[in-house]
Amino acid sequence: MAALMNIGFGNVVNIDKIVAVIQPDSAPAKRMIQKAKEEECVVDATQGRRTRAVIITNAGYIVLSALQPDTLTGRFNEISGNKLSEE
Repeated sequence: MAALMNIGFGNVVNIDKIVAVIQPDSAPAKRMIQKAKEEECVVDATQGRRTRAVIITNAGYIVLSALQPDTLTGRFNEISGNKLSEE
C-alpha cells in the first residue's frame, strides 16, 4: 500500500511518486511551473498562500505546496524511514 505524505491543509501526495522537492525561487523552477500550467499538469495545494515548495512527480505533474521544502523533507524521511542528512 502506498504511503501518503501531508503537504499542507489536508492535502496528501503518494511518496512513491515523488522525484524531487525544490524551492520555487529559481528561474528554472519558475519556467517549469509555467510550462506545467500551460499543459494543465499543476496541482495547486497552497490554498491561496505563497508557494514555498515545488514537488515534482514521476508522472510529470507539479504539485505546489505552502510548506517549506525542509518541512516536507522531514515528513518524507519520517514516513519512509530514511535517515538522510538535511542541509
